[in-house]
Amino acid sequence: MIKFEDFKKIDLRVGKIIQAEKVKNSEKLLRLEVDIGNEKRQLAAGLAKFYKPNDLIGKQIIVVANLEPKKIFGIESQGMLLAADVDGEPVILKPEKEVLLGSKIY
Repeated sequence: MIKFEDFKKIDLRVGKIIQAEKVKNSEKLLRLEVDIGNEKRQLAAGLAKFYKPNDLIGKQIIVVANLEPKKIFGIESQGMLLAADVDGEPVILKPEKEVLLGSKIY
């Protein structure tokens, strides 16, 4: 269990995937460029076996915006998208309807 004060430290934002491509020499990774309202971020996501890059462009997603950047396959991932595990496959979580980019999730 974590305290509510710890949960409030997580900065969840609505973003929109504006670019997506497979990562060279990786079977699992996609490089995503995501607009989170006031800036664009690069994310590395292990979705390549389940999603085609072109199918992701234009989709709104939920991003952990204050996660420390991490290099993965030479790509700096500047956040993380949220997905649920459904029978071993990721399902990207998204807003129920169009939301202003950068909107904070509570």
